[in-house]
Amino acid sequence: MSGCVVWFTGLPASGKTTLARRVRELAGNGVLLDSDEVRVALGAGGYDRTDRDAFYRTLAALAGLLARQDHLVLVAATAPHSAHREQARAQAPRFIEVHVATPLATCETRDVKGLYAKARAGEAPALPGVGERYDAPHAPDVVATGGHDEAAAKAVVRLVR
Repeated sequence: MSGCVVWFTGLPASGKTTLARRVRELAGNGVLLDSDEVRVALGAGGYDRTDRDAFYRTLAALAGLLARQDHLVLVAATAPHSAHREQARAQAPRFIEVHVATPLATCETRDVKGLYAKARAGEAPALPGVGERYDAPHAPDVVATGGHDEAAAKAVVRLVR
């Protein structure tokens, strides 16, 4: 169950981290790289296209490095452009893409950080799904209906074994 990157993508507040934590619990191991936590740890810049591309390039490299050292790496990160996820796929010995396909309206209602309200007010113009496009995966390995999708979590665990 090691040497693999599992990338949880979806809109902000879709449940990516919740689902990744559940997979780690079911799998009994795994390194969780939550994009919000990694941004803080690395002192990552802003959210314009250049900063976002640089951040996802770094996150993909870090995930790939850990996976090549035989770790199961669970990445909870929007990675709004398919190019971000393809870059991660290219660096991983094994790559599983999980689309947390929560509807935008649902994400907005459970957004504890207030990102959607800020985006609607023009204060966060680069928020994926509102001011920035989000490229949903064309053929993800697993589709989850939200962060508490137990069937999706179990499907991911079967894939990484």
